[in-house]
Amino acid sequence: MPSEPGLTLRFKVTIDHKTELGNWSKCDGLAVEYDIFEYREGGENGFIHRIPGRRKYQNIKLTRPLDSQSSQVAEWVSANEGPRAGHTAEISVLDAEGATVASWQLSDVFPAKWSGPSLDVGGREIAYESLELVHNGFLAGA
Repeated sequence: MPSEPGLTLRFKVTIDHKTELGNWSKCDGLAVEYDIFEYREGGENGFIHRIPGRRKYQNIKLTRPLDSQSSQVAEWVSANEGPRAGHTAEISVLDAEGATVASWQLSDVFPAKWSGPSLDVGGREIAYESLELVHNGFLAGA
């Protein structure tokens, strides 16, 4: 039985087409917003010019349970101390068979924040990690 293409089971993140950051279970922030300037022309009371301004991109926040690839994430974050733009990232949505359903490529990516789990031997919660990525836009053709 073929899988439903809209059912997102996981996301795969790759940096610079070579560094695999593994599969993630949640991805927030795939968005762009434009500042809109309104210009009211004199004598024209029934119309307002709306002019697009600067684009703003949200940070991408990835979340998943800790797994065997968590150490690769920590290594990549450690290797990128400070805001060194220039990396590309690809976020791919995978179906049940592991085939790519959709993907987005981001430019000038660097890590903004990594959060590890709260470790409590008495707790019964799943140990999650999160990674927040800054970027300067989507690449054409993605």
